[in-house]
Amino acid sequence: MGKKIYIILSNTGTLFSKAIGMYTKKDLNHASIAFDEELNEMYSFGRKSSHNPFNGGFIKENPTEGLFQRATCAIYECEVTDSEYLGMKNKISQMEKQKQLYKYNLIGLVFVAINIEMERENAFFCSQFVATIMKECPSSRLQVAPPLAQPHHFEQLSALTLKFKGNLQTYVSSKRNVEQPIHVSVWRKYALSIASFM
Repeated sequence: MGKKIYIILSNTGTLFSKAIGMYTKKDLNHASIAFDEELNEMYSFGRKSSHNPFNGGFIKENPTEGLFQRATCAIYECEVTDSEYLGMKNKISQMEKQKQLYKYNLIGLVFVAINIEMERENAFFCSQFVATIMKECPSSRLQVAPPLAQPHHFEQLSALTLKFKGNLQTYVSSKRNVEQPIHVSVWRKYALSIASFM
């Protein structure tokens, strides 16, 4: 009996994401991997704090918080064997236990632009990380080496099936059976509170 994993490509709208988009000419420039369709177990490499883009590394992501609150996304499903699923989970579990050792491979990201593989010990950028984890699945490996993997390369994998494209919060709310939060600006909230007294 097989299992399913999920590849999430997203656009958080940050300056860093926009800068990458200028090179890739793509809208979705962040890649994550999840082990459930509700995205409770979602992992990647990125900023550890939404307020500090220079402090990056291995992270367990919460799709309802921080930069993801206004993100757009494409979510792909991939069927894997039980052994492949376990292999990926074990690899991530080992990384999570030693997450302080891992850092964001910003130098490697620069080398992608000139098509040169730059592997650094315990350092990954988001799509390099996802591609490395998916090496546990022979039928779902990318045609490019992980140090050259870009988020849009996952769209080309025949083993992946597009399940959703649109607002990330809409997807998460539907899968978790919760009402989608309404994000209102501070000034909008202030105006509404004033209006309520008039």
